[in-house]
Amino acid sequence: MKTTSLGGLRISRIGLGAMGMSAFYGRAGRLDDQSIRAIRRALDLGVTHVDTAEAYGPYTNEELVGRAVKGRRDEVVLATKFGLVSHTGRPGLDSTPANIRLAVEGSLRRLGTDYLDLYYQHRVDQDTPIEETVGALAELVAEGKIRYIGLSEAGPATIRRAYAVHPIAAVQSEYSLWARDPEAEVLPVLRELGVGLVSYSPLGRGFLTGDIRSLDDLESDDWRRTNPRFAGGNLERNMRIVDEVRAVAAEAGATPAQIALAWLLAQGDDIAPIPGTTRVDRLEENAAADRVKLIDEHVARLNNLASASGARYDEDNLAAIDR
Repeated sequence: MKTTSLGGLRISRIGLGAMGMSAFYGRAGRLDDQSIRAIRRALDLGVTHVDTAEAYGPYTNEELVGRAVKGRRDEVVLATKFGLVSHTGRPGLDSTPANIRLAVEGSLRRLGTDYLDLYYQHRVDQDTPIEETVGALAELVAEGKIRYIGLSEAGPATIRRAYAVHPIAAVQSEYSLWARDPEAEVLPVLRELGVGLVSYSPLGRGFLTGDIRSLDDLESDDWRRTNPRFAGGNLERNMRIVDEVRAVAAEAGATPAQIALAWLLAQGDDIAPIPGTTRVDRLEENAAADRVKLIDEHVARLNNLASASGARYDEDNLAAIDR
């Protein structure tokens, strides 16, 4: 597995997002043994970058990852997030220094480690100045409890304000062939500052694999059933995207998932996708995407794909991003 650097943090070119092992996607939390095997296989293949958050579960995903990497801490770059869960009793988002102190101790305990490689603010807390939040995180860096600081779904102005307090290694945002929002404003700022972009949901929440052709392919408790890009007929309209990805995959001798990931890797060394899966075979398929080379014609065809139909979140979740 090739490696790259996010603001000085060395990681595998392709990582592993663990969220779906414990939350949101149906059967989550019912496949722990299978998920642990997938995480351990990832480490075997040189996939070092593993991403979780205290809010996934909540807490159960960090516990799962902690069990999976036990005894292999030196092989993994552990990334987790705070801010969606308040430990101070404050309603809503909580990125106050007091909450950060409580949150980091819990994450360290659940992950079975004495330091975190990358610690993200999960969503920007508009009631706590970003300077105050990053100042508290900088103290944790000085104490050795975290190595690098990250933001998630932050807007350009917030990124600049945060970076002025302490260098930011990475910003995590949804970025894929059907979610290219960061390209307009966020990516230029990140590249100016030397900050990496961690791409979550790089496979379009599984849609770009070509395996989801209707809502019947999703379990009854799967969160995607209510997501605007899957609901209200948008899933059917978005088939034109996945059909073109499948066509390119057939020509390139790869799978649709590998094409979607290879396209992201082709956007620059500062892009680090974290596809998620609970299955070893899918893990191996995703990890092999760093060996797929797209020709210029294929990149151009993918670049020219139509925009996805439907917003990527509902109104409440949209209000919490790009702040």
